[in-house]
Amino acid sequence: MSKAGSKPARRTVAENRKARFNYEIVDTFEAGLVLTGTEVKSLREGKANIAESYATEEGGEIWLINSYLPEYLQANRFNHETRRRRKLLLNKREVRKLIGAVQREGMSLVPLKIYFNDRGRAKLEIALAKGKKLHDKRETEKKRDWERQKARLMREKG
Repeated sequence: MSKAGSKPARRTVAENRKARFNYEIVDTFEAGLVLTGTEVKSLREGKANIAESYATEEGGEIWLINSYLPEYLQANRFNHETRRRRKLLLNKREVRKLIGAVQREGMSLVPLKIYFNDRGRAKLEIALAKGKKLHDKRETEKKRDWERQKARLMREKG
């Protein structure tokens, strides 16, 4: 139970942890997902994977490709396809902005995480991102290592 007036924390189902390492995140958007009943039940079990997935534009709409939602075991013959394309729900203005950035500037649409919001709806956090070069990735790794080492030294010194 949450206290009166406080928002319940959103429950993360799947996260693409490599995205922030491989891409420079420019902007993030919250998108709804068009799902079947068994897909929602499977998501509630928390076994989804979006590590190899990406989003693309087709016919003026944004689609999530190659995301993995395992079959819901109790559904038997009414189950969904595990790696089917799923439509993303965004405002027209957001869709136009994303399509323009992808076509003109060569950016990528990268899914960051799937979660349930406070109303119990499945949402996808999607990012407009630029791919990092190898030297940028090395720089990120050096910075992360230095931050860890600095924190370790601060703890030892008190």
